[in-house]
Amino acid sequence: MKVLASLAIGAAISTWLFLEMRSPGMAAQGPAVGHMVFFELKEGTKEAKEKLVAACNEHLSGHEGTLYFSAGTIAEDLRRDVNDLDFHVALHLVFESKQAHDRYQDHPRHKKFIDESKDGWKRVRVFDSYLSPSPGEGKKGEAGRAGGKEKPKG
Repeated sequence: MKVLASLAIGAAISTWLFLEMRSPGMAAQGPAVGHMVFFELKEGTKEAKEKLVAACNEHLSGHEGTLYFSAGTIAEDLRRDVNDLDFHVALHLVFESKQAHDRYQDHPRHKKFIDESKDGWKRVRVFDSYLSPSPGEGKKGEAGRAGGKEKPKG
């Protein structure tokens, strides 16, 4: 049940991010890729969590083809029956294409992050998904984007 909840949450976040960040010209490259990673640490201390978030920010942000990046700690105050609480740090990335995702996976900064951080991990779960374009993508203005409004004419 918790795995299904994690998948649903990851898919929802990925879809929202995709709708917010993707430009109409990217459709020719194929679908965007949501890459959500959940780290359970050997030591769940505040310091260990902050150290991993800092490492994510240093090594995993700013890669070519990244539409969205964020890293942070579990929202401990959100405790509903559907919340998966089996992680300490979450990493969220949306790439413009599978090619951008693959370049990221092979990049020396990504590999350095793994080498320098893996000893602190108890378990890592990765959820990758292809993201569908919004129904209004490609329309003039911002009306097709989530929460967007048509730009005034004139």
